[in-house]
Amino acid sequence: MFARIDQSPVARWWWTVDRWTLCGLLVLIAFGTVMSMAASPPVAERLGYAPLHFAERQLATVPVALAIMFAVSLATPRTIRRIAVIGFVVSLVLVALTFVIGAEIKGARRWINLPGLSLQPSEFIKPTFAILAAWLFAEQKEKSAFPGNLICIGLFGLIIAMLIKQPDLGMAVVVGVVWFAQFFMAGLRLYWVAGGSIAGVIGFLGAYMWLPHVTSRVNRFLDPAAGDSYQVDRSMQAFANGGLWGRGPGEGTVKGVLPDAHADFVFAVAGEEFGLIVCVLVVGVFAFIVLRGFSRLLQEGNMFVLLSATGLLIQFGLQAVVNMASALRLIPTKGMTLPFLSYGVSSMLALALGMGMVLALTRRRLAGEEP
Repeated sequence: MFARIDQSPVARWWWTVDRWTLCGLLVLIAFGTVMSMAASPPVAERLGYAPLHFAERQLATVPVALAIMFAVSLATPRTIRRIAVIGFVVSLVLVALTFVIGAEIKGARRWINLPGLSLQPSEFIKPTFAILAAWLFAEQKEKSAFPGNLICIGLFGLIIAMLIKQPDLGMAVVVGVVWFAQFFMAGLRLYWVAGGSIAGVIGFLGAYMWLPHVTSRVNRFLDPAAGDSYQVDRSMQAFANGGLWGRGPGEGTVKGVLPDAHADFVFAVAGEEFGLIVCVLVVGVFAFIVLRGFSRLLQEGNMFVLLSATGLLIQFGLQAVVNMASALRLIPTKGMTLPFLSYGVSSMLALALGMGMVLALTRRRLAGEEP
């Protein structure tokens, strides 16, 4: 605890940060550590690694993620903007490099292999572009002569083209939804909203017609007999086996047969071992973090802060919804991590960066503090 008269940066952070949101994030990270220990050993053994290979990597990433989240949450909105611009430029360059030196996994080039680490640069595009887009929209709002909207539209088109080229349609959809929501809040005219919605529908139909992996996933969702739906079938079976209270930690069987039990389908492992009650609580924690963040913005008068935090919160909540809905066969399957619960070094670090920014932007700022 810190005295209120203490003016050190950490003390000021403690008295101004949203401690409820911080607690929610720590709960997710703690439960994600438990799930990594529970879900990853069978996957590691099937791939020829030591049983705790993925769990150890996840445990090693957690302190780094916490350090990033804490350090970023100390920053002012102006510093957040600078971090985002630098991070976006570096991430965009690395995404471009995936087409040259990227490792191809399951038909997609999304990763760059570094010593001891496989990095997915597009994960860092999400939070940094949300901040950059918010700044450009806010600048356009304040200075009508500044072409912020046009610059942002151009960058958005470039990002979407690169993500589809990888291909990573799910990531493109998340980036697109967040960007469109921010543009709408910045004062997008209603006829452009209608046009954007129509363009989104046309884009989805185009992806269905011309991207074979999208066609396959949609067809299997509409008709499970149309192709291999093994992972989703095992996921639904896991939830049925778990029932209300679950079979107990370590007692699940689905992780022994699901290839992505530690990543895309970690929610199914949680359902089998901890049951419906814990799964509902996990959903509640995600909802609490998002709604708590929105409540902190109700009295916010800074357009940049409002657009930035809203974009990051929508991104966080949408990613969780997509993962859980895929595991429950509510939408076509999409390889997207469940924030802080799924295994993934790049995902964990990018989420820590994004939620550190949320904590920084939703801190209470006293009169006279830097905007």
